[in-house]
Amino acid sequence: MFDYSLPYPSSRSPVFGRCIVSTSQPLAVGAGMRALAQGGNAIDAALAAAITLTVVEPTSNGAGSDAFAIVWDGSALHGLNASGRSPGAWTPERFAGHSTIPPRGWESVTVPGAVSGWVALSERFGKLPFERLFEAAVQYAREGYHVTPVIAAGWARNAHLYRGQPGYEEAFLPGGRAPRPGERFALPALGDTLEAIAESRGTAFYEGRLAEAMVRHGAQHGAAMTMEDLATHQADWCGTMDTKFTNVEVHEIPPNGQGIATLVALAILEHLEIGESPVDSLDSLHLQIEAMKLALADAEAYVADPDAMYVPPAALLERDYIANRAQLVDRSRAQDFGAGAPKSGGTVYVATADASGNMVSYIQSNYEGFGSGVVVPGTGISLQNRGIGFTLQASHPNRVGPR
Repeated sequence: MFDYSLPYPSSRSPVFGRCIVSTSQPLAVGAGMRALAQGGNAIDAALAAAITLTVVEPTSNGAGSDAFAIVWDGSALHGLNASGRSPGAWTPERFAGHSTIPPRGWESVTVPGAVSGWVALSERFGKLPFERLFEAAVQYAREGYHVTPVIAAGWARNAHLYRGQPGYEEAFLPGGRAPRPGERFALPALGDTLEAIAESRGTAFYEGRLAEAMVRHGAQHGAAMTMEDLATHQADWCGTMDTKFTNVEVHEIPPNGQGIATLVALAILEHLEIGESPVDSLDSLHLQIEAMKLALADAEAYVADPDAMYVPPAALLERDYIANRAQLVDRSRAQDFGAGAPKSGGTVYVATADASGNMVSYIQSNYEGFGSGVVVPGTGISLQNRGIGFTLQASHPNRVGPR
């Protein structure tokens, strides 16, 4: 049984139910609950919530995002990587003269994968018709919704970063400013886009008129994205990686995602017997921070497209290797293990479960806030900037390259 006597001064009341939908925006939660009420399962609920989040929380995700999911179908785990590859013209030479990939604009945009993830999850696990998952999102995009305080604050705080990016101000700064808390915001063009995605089961986004709009807009701004880049995209059923921590197994999506850093840190902490230190004590926090530094140093050095990695991901979790890394931790002082500071990012998360035992853990992300800042005119499609995760270092496995 879970111990509800938690060692914190604030009182948390647990909520019980046959089904659950949890995410950061109440309207998206409502969309997920609507899907369950219509006879859908946890996968349908997660998708309805995620699709709605592209409308009601644009500060972190959009139709041009990437997505990652772990699904428990009652007997087995399934991992889905719906992030896109780089354009075929992204050779290292294209970025000659740059020290890093540009953080915003079309040169930071890789093929957006979220839409393909919606289709893949619905086809494999969903119960409801695909189009029904879009009802709430289309309604809020066309009719508007009241912007919540936290989202409004982030919108206003970061608006200066994206001014001047193609299409951004027209879509997301009505009247020249970010919407204030409680103001009604609508983006009808995004509603039309979501309806087209629903009706075509994603084909319009990767091969049809939406793809054509993205490529045409990119070409106007010197971008490399082509119709072939979009048409050849696919989401990958990648399984999960796991490590044991105390009496549980922790699962993450394997690279190119960064989840393996969590597994490395937990394996180090298990080796260091962190359970002997009181929860949230100075000793416990010190070990957690040092273990995470080590894990991020490894992620920075080795994690890339799995086809380009110099070492297999599992090698980072081998028992002897973890033991050697754990020996580097000094219990009396903090150290610099060479980890780079992780880049700031904005991500939405959805967790759902249903009475039949299905569960979903789902991330959908622009990578940084509004991502590239690029919004395709007439579509409401805001594009991620995940391309800035590449490096220009010649000898690195994560060096930028075609697809």
